[in-house]
Amino acid sequence: MTWLTWVLLLGYIALSFALYRLFPKAGKAASAALIPGYNMWIVAELVGRKPWHALWLLIPYLNVFIFAGLMVDLARSFGRFSFGEHVLAVITSWGYFGWLGAKPEVRYNGPILEVERAYRQELAAAEKTKEKREINKVHAAYPQFQKPFYQDWAEAAIFAIFAAAFIRLLLIESYIIPTPSMEGNLNVGDFLFVSKIHYGLRLPETLLMIPLAHNRAPLVGGESYIEGAELPYRRLPALEAIDRYDPVVFNVPAGDSVYVTPARTYYPHDVRTGFLPANVARAVESGQLELITRPRDKRDHYVKRAIGLPGEVLEIKDRQVFIDGQPIADPENVQYFYKVTFSTPPNRSKWSDMGISSPPGGDDVYQENGNLFIIRLNQAQIDWLKGNDPQATFEPVDQSGDKGIRFYPHNERYFGEMQVDNYGPVKIPARGMTIKLDERTHALYWRAIKVYEENPSYTMLNGQFFLDNQPITEYTFQQDYYWMMGDNRHNSEDSRIWGFVPEDHILGKPLFVWFSIKEGNLFNGINWHRIGRNASKQGGR
Repeated sequence: MTWLTWVLLLGYIALSFALYRLFPKAGKAASAALIPGYNMWIVAELVGRKPWHALWLLIPYLNVFIFAGLMVDLARSFGRFSFGEHVLAVITSWGYFGWLGAKPEVRYNGPILEVERAYRQELAAAEKTKEKREINKVHAAYPQFQKPFYQDWAEAAIFAIFAAAFIRLLLIESYIIPTPSMEGNLNVGDFLFVSKIHYGLRLPETLLMIPLAHNRAPLVGGESYIEGAELPYRRLPALEAIDRYDPVVFNVPAGDSVYVTPARTYYPHDVRTGFLPANVARAVESGQLELITRPRDKRDHYVKRAIGLPGEVLEIKDRQVFIDGQPIADPENVQYFYKVTFSTPPNRSKWSDMGISSPPGGDDVYQENGNLFIIRLNQAQIDWLKGNDPQATFEPVDQSGDKGIRFYPHNERYFGEMQVDNYGPVKIPARGMTIKLDERTHALYWRAIKVYEENPSYTMLNGQFFLDNQPITEYTFQQDYYWMMGDNRHNSEDSRIWGFVPEDHILGKPLFVWFSIKEGNLFNGINWHRIGRNASKQGGR
């Protein structure tokens, strides 16, 4: 068992002994407190709930909220109504109820929820009379429910945080598109609701964290969680499978180790391949910029489109994607770099309405000189620009000079010809798929084997391969993997840069755009036409 399991187990045992002293005050046998499970059955009864309410404690994560409610109501049933004591009842329940049981003056006042229901019924009847005297009489009969305003506010705020955290952890999470990698379909400044249950709910792993924060603490900076208190990976059954062209939100697999700067996050492969700004490279080399490790569920969220599925062979030739040797359709509104020469200076005031970002809101537009621009465009945007300037010319930008070590698997010996528009072929791992190990397959799959499948002992030595100190010649994958790409093909950091996405990194399915601001800046206005847009419908043409 992990240390956290031991802490929870010992805490429950200590709480049972605390209830041993408390139960007799409520007319219950002390020995009932020492029967695992049954003691919580009694607690539910004492606070005025149906005893079977305790069964909710068996459901992971929901049990945290159920336990907190039971402990607060138990304290109130013994006449303890201060906010501070309620906090102690939840956080240090074993100590608090042990202390309460030891106080001879403490009495059981009956099931608090039944008393509270009676109070609300009498108050509602008094309010119908509209007689202030009758209302005051009810308040006087139930002084325990007359709280100072700050306690009402604090309890409401805590309830709201608990409810929001529960929804965010287990059902739906809001996500903002920060970069233009999916431009054309999902734009910078789009706020999405993401379902966590469609592809199978991945149960939370990191327990000690700031509620409602992902991996960075708001305002103060730094990481928003404490490592060392993680539960093992578990996923509930999926409502649907990931299909080709589905947009998917996931934890970026390369994000297990990161260098965080105010501008963006960098990964170790950025350091190894030299793709760092000079000031960041100096900070890394000097040790000024610390390498941060992150658990799986606290790695950065990315949204990309599933292009390659488990077991398929993916290849890109001159921008055309092939799956198992057959060309597939591009997603709708896929974008590429173009050199655009206008016949006259263009009117750029309406460009952002067409999703063509212009500085300072985005980096999709570069003015080279005069009427020559470098712009990332989809076909609809090209047609629109041509409609405004029929003499304008559009020339695809040659990306062949950018190749080799920058691209996954960052190995020039075997994969030195990898490019953004010419990539592969690579076979995407699938659960149960077995590969023969050699230096080339090792270069392509070693990270999946060693890191994603948690085989730290896997290594290559003098051309031989070892796992758990035993020589091996092949390896069978334990989970499915996906190939994710952005629709903005020349401005997307995706599987071409950091490789396969393991199934255990999949977070959820984008549902719809609930809010959208122009170019990611509220001062630029609101994209009213994008609100309510289906975020998961766009696919191949």
